[in-house]
Amino acid sequence: MADTTLRLEVDLPISIEPAIVIGAGAAGLAAAQALIRAGVPATILEKESRLAEPWHRRHQQLRLNTHRDLSALPGLAYPAGTPAFPDRAAVIRHMNDFREANRLPVQFGVVVKEIAFKGDHWALSTSGEPRLARHVVIATGRDKQAFIPEWEGMKVFAGRVIHSADFGDMKNYAGKKVLVVGAGNSGFDALNHLAGVDTAALWLSARNGPALLPKRIAKVAVHRLSPFMARLPLRVADAVIAITQRLVFGDLTKFGMPPAPTGGASRLITDYTAIAADEGAVSAIKSGKITVVPSIREFTRDGVILANGSLIDPDIVIAATGYRTGLEQMVGHLGVLDGKGVPLFNGGQADPKLPGLWFTGMRPSIRGCFANASILAKAIAREIAGSGLKQSGA
Repeated sequence: MADTTLRLEVDLPISIEPAIVIGAGAAGLAAAQALIRAGVPATILEKESRLAEPWHRRHQQLRLNTHRDLSALPGLAYPAGTPAFPDRAAVIRHMNDFREANRLPVQFGVVVKEIAFKGDHWALSTSGEPRLARHVVIATGRDKQAFIPEWEGMKVFAGRVIHSADFGDMKNYAGKKVLVVGAGNSGFDALNHLAGVDTAALWLSARNGPALLPKRIAKVAVHRLSPFMARLPLRVADAVIAITQRLVFGDLTKFGMPPAPTGGASRLITDYTAIAADEGAVSAIKSGKITVVPSIREFTRDGVILANGSLIDPDIVIAATGYRTGLEQMVGHLGVLDGKGVPLFNGGQADPKLPGLWFTGMRPSIRGCFANASILAKAIAREIAGSGLKQSGA
């Protein structure tokens, strides 16, 4: 067996830990629990000072689009009385309850800057002391960095440009002219809230039409069907989503919405675009409260020029334009990221040239992030435990 210590210039040994999980979000917590239950000691390194920091920063109106019963971390249900689609506060409590119930060892305030492969273990450069581990599970999230395109002229625009992550209180938009850019999950989340606000004007700039489902059909939460949908062949799942969307909402192209480029299930895999959920936005589009307009061509000081040459004059532009993983500094040198910075493998998959490196929670899933976190965590733990790395064999 290889030596389990590395000596520094000061001749202090650093022990090689069995497993380190980077990130204490839902995916990281689930991964650590699965590893520990499989007999593999694991420590979580979290850069923030508390759990669920991204949830703390999101707007007060935020609710999950996934049902409560399919949005719980493994082995812990939401308390009785939790809404079917849990709100931000309920999610934050759930994550903290899960950590306490499983006594998960989270070390807060530790930033992992870069990791390097050393042949039979990994070296982690951190904001504190260096760390060594046989296995590293990266669970820093696919929405780590909000992304806003560099639109021409944006810097001279007299209005505000914000990312949908910074949506804030919907009451702040009363009396304002608002442009939402992007018809994906984040864009419809903003529109669902803004539909109930007395805005001066409300536009949706859509380059592509969405894969869109209602939160409920009659009294049935649509997301409850996601485990069944996940087992369907891609083309069948695409067809089911498209047919449901058409039956529930009709032909949205009549209201200016572009068609979706591919099926909803396929887009989860090809370009990591999550399925959007409607809770009032479509009715607002049909009533004229929301006007669908073409994509942005450029900004001017006083407004936004659209692809068809027309000019609108929003006070606030909400860029619902997605997120980036921000993994380039940590693992970019390893050749494990695609052109969008998304890991090439996820869950129980690994690169045989880089044994011991795992990613989880880096792609959207039709099941939702919480249900998928449990599935991926079990797959990773099974692979690591199967490699012979148990409590007695660090």
